Amino acid sequence: MKGEPLLKVDHLTMRFGNLVAVNDLSLTVNEGDITALIGPNGAGKTTAFNCITGFYKPVEGRIALRHGDGDLDAMSNEATEQSQAVFEKGDGKLFLLERMPDFKISAHAHVARTFQNIRLFTGMTVLENLIVAQHNPLMLASNFTFGGLLGLPGYKRAASAAIEKAKFWLEKIRLTGRADDPAGDLPYGDQRRLEIARAMCTDPVLLCLDEPAAGLNPRESLELNALLRAIRDDHGTSVLLIEHDMSVVMQVSDHVVVLEYGIKIADGTPAEIKNDEKVIAAYLGVEDEEVGAAEMEARK
Repeated sequence: MKGEPLLKVDHLTMRFGNLVAVNDLSLTVNEGDITALIGPNGAGKTTAFNCITGFYKPVEGRIALRHGDGDLDAMSNEATEQSQAVFEKGDGKLFLLERMPDFKISAHAHVARTFQNIRLFTGMTVLENLIVAQHNPLMLASNFTFGGLLGLPGYKRAASAAIEKAKFWLEKIRLTGRADDPAGDLPYGDQRRLEIARAMCTDPVLLCLDEPAAGLNPRESLELNALLRAIRDDHGTSVLLIEHDMSVVMQVSDHVVVLEYGIKIADGTPAEIKNDEKVIAAYLGVEDEEVGAAEMEARK
């Protein structure tokens, strides 16, 4: 149900030796929302992402993701007491992501992500990049290649469905005409959208985007905004994004969380965050008192 918590990060801490990259971070991503995680360089945003998606295992904290119905807090408490990574109750299923390897977070918990640097298969065609994202269901349908080699009906149906899904996303990002071109030949902005479409081909319940607007021109940023809104509104997919482009953050986000030196300093709507003195101070690199003094001076 839209508005209900889908992901809850509780007291997340990640250290590298004596460096505390993320310190006691708690945040919630609601179902059907776009949540932005922002902050100055070195604030710990990508480290938090890497913990959520399983690339890092946090020193402390709980990362709970819900599928279906059920009270996320109650289910995560029961799962913790029983030392389970995956807990089922009624029509709901809960995943404790900090206990799962990264490939299971992607394949079973259906959390997809993109990276700061584009990671397309540049030698494959645009269409092939979208089909290869559906590798897991295709392998299951083929009984791990046996059914595919024999051309069994179940595999043929799965392969046809994978192509149709790829064609759908090609049309969504307006790249149908370049389906057979190498992905590496696309302009930068098209590659960004293709990477997001490839992630969506895995049918995620949570899409994590690491600086999707990086390097985009104003027209490409508007196209990105439209794609993110469509992912939220038309598909009901929740989005968690890291972004430095504040125009993108303010235009598409339902909820914004701000980090500074690994600590959460603000949490609210875009309008609330835009006027928060702690946030202004963090981005300007000054103390809160200096922000207040500057505002007083501007009003004179």
